[in-house]
Amino acid sequence: MAYVISDSCVSCGTCAGECPVGAISAGASQYEIDGSACVDCGTCAGVCPTGAIAQG
Repeated sequence: MAYVISDSCVSCGTCAGECPVGAISAGASQYEIDGSACVDCGTCAGVCPTGAIAQG
């Protein structure tokens, strides 16, 4: 199950820079995770300073 980014995302970009498969990109109002590219490694959740990323 892919990870998802909640509304508490502050668009800092830390997650996108750390994603080993490039599954995270800037969306219209916050960053978004491409569920088809996400490999469920959890790196993004571990580096998110606001805890906005969780397994969905």
